[in-house]
Amino acid sequence: MRIGTIDLGERPVLLAPMEDVTDIGFRLLCRQMGAAMVYSEFVSSDALIRFVNKSLEKLRVCDDERPVALQIYGRDVDIMREAARIVVEHARPDVLDLNFGCPVKKVAGKGAGAGLLQNIPQMLAIARAVVDAVPGTPVTAKTRLGWDVNHLIITQLAEQLQDCGIQALTIHGRTRAQMYTGEADWTLIGQVKQNPRIHIPIIGNGDIASPQRALECFERYGVDAIMVGRATFGRPWIFREIRDYLDNKPQSVGGTDWKLDVLKRQVIASVERIDEYRGILHVRRHLAASPLFKGIPNFRETRIRMLRADTMKDLFNVMEEIRTELKNYGL
Repeated sequence: MRIGTIDLGERPVLLAPMEDVTDIGFRLLCRQMGAAMVYSEFVSSDALIRFVNKSLEKLRVCDDERPVALQIYGRDVDIMREAARIVVEHARPDVLDLNFGCPVKKVAGKGAGAGLLQNIPQMLAIARAVVDAVPGTPVTAKTRLGWDVNHLIITQLAEQLQDCGIQALTIHGRTRAQMYTGEADWTLIGQVKQNPRIHIPIIGNGDIASPQRALECFERYGVDAIMVGRATFGRPWIFREIRDYLDNKPQSVGGTDWKLDVLKRQVIASVERIDEYRGILHVRRHLAASPLFKGIPNFRETRIRMLRADTMKDLFNVMEEIRTELKNYGL
């Protein structure tokens, strides 16, 4: 699959953009685990044109994580155009992605993200403006099936975004009204891909949590790529699991010792990027969600101590206790 001149290989697996998750350290780790391309946290266009330091920090990329896509959001055409130029000038991303799918109230409720599903002319005007503003950078978009079940507009919208110059489209198989509840519906994603008028890559997103489901989405719905989001929490090696399965290769993911070491690497990267206290705080959601610990009997007390640790020494001491428990229980 190609986006512009970027060759992502056959049936690529991508890391989804997730706020407060896909920072540079996590992106690097996921690339090392086999993600074909990684996406940044979304960046506010309003903040970018005001050169807010926190937003500018999100534009930091390194060569080892490329190809990398940076994602911006907003509701104003002129501001999004200018923000796109700032992103390309500061970071030179391989891909610039437009967020037309974030469902949270503070974004969608203000007419940005998935809020633009209620204002398609404005969405298309933004897409055209950004494409024109950064002619040397592929512009892609990520959106949802529609605002709610009564407005499933993605089949027509995909053609409209393609006509605006969008070079690839990611579709999350839920409506804005669903937020992240219920099951993702891939039926309409498949219909978009089967549309003979669609010639840009279609990337499917939603509820891919196993290699078996990844293969099913490629084979059943015909998408060009898949995007994995929440299933990466505490499990960045899912990309290697999926890649091996898709390529019909022996699993190269290590055992529990190896996985625990991967999580420790994630902690170290987070601390080095921020500081010890906030870096540990940032990575806690991954530790809390990791399937690595699910088979340990009577784990509640140890889990609480792990999530309350606020120094690397204390956290790693608990993690080494967990290593012993995993071995004792043959996990």
